[in-house]
Amino acid sequence: MGNRPGGRAWRASNAGRSGDERKYRESDHRIDLREWHDEGLPDTAPTIVMVHGIGMGQQYFGLLRDELRKRMRVIAVDLPGFGDSPEPEVSLPIEGMAGLLGRALDEHAARRIIALGHSMGTQVVAELAVQRPDLVNRVVLIAPTVNSAERTFMRQAVRLLADLAQDPPIVAIVGMRMYLKAGPRWFMKKFRTMMEHRIEDVAPHITQSTLVIRGENDLVCPERWISAVAGMIPKATMRTADGKGHEAMITGAEPVAEMVADFAYPSGE
Repeated sequence: MGNRPGGRAWRASNAGRSGDERKYRESDHRIDLREWHDEGLPDTAPTIVMVHGIGMGQQYFGLLRDELRKRMRVIAVDLPGFGDSPEPEVSLPIEGMAGLLGRALDEHAARRIIALGHSMGTQVVAELAVQRPDLVNRVVLIAPTVNSAERTFMRQAVRLLADLAQDPPIVAIVGMRMYLKAGPRWFMKKFRTMMEHRIEDVAPHITQSTLVIRGENDLVCPERWISAVAGMIPKATMRTADGKGHEAMITGAEPVAEMVADFAYPSGE
């Protein structure tokens, strides 16, 4: 019960002050990285890097992180202007953000990774996978954006609010707190950047094995769109988090973690 959204363990996992912290800076763009792994984890365990969506930060991966750290090394990032990372003057395009993240991981990850993104984070991860096949071994896309049939601010805002209404109230409260921390000015800058990028142009060039996860009740990323994205990626598998919405890795951390772990260890080791 404590691990459900709103429970004590959930609140603790979203505090965001645990893990080994590192920072990477280029000019006024800073990426904050935090790493976790359980004691006794073998040296051969994979490293998974989690990239958040717009307005969020590494904290909202808390429950998923706590599940996955039992099986692998986990790195979660705050992209520039989100979470604890300060706001830069200029919003990098998604391609530039992926390049920045790749250089940060060169300095701090030191191994090939599983790159996991949620929502806008899937756009960054998709670009990273294409730019850096030497760094990215596997790819996980949770609720990839932006649905090409609804690529407007109003449509996306309405869908997101309707989706949040399905979740426990505490999820919306934490989300709003993080949106306010980012601030409306930076949020709108990144929103324009997100809307200008088309993941459908990148997906066919992802050569790594890819897991695409959709929430069954995701109103932001409907099944037709998610299926289309998965179909564009040469080596993609799609799985569904039953009964979950756009924030499936929060409200369904355990089943989503099982999907990711199965994908990370394809032979069942």
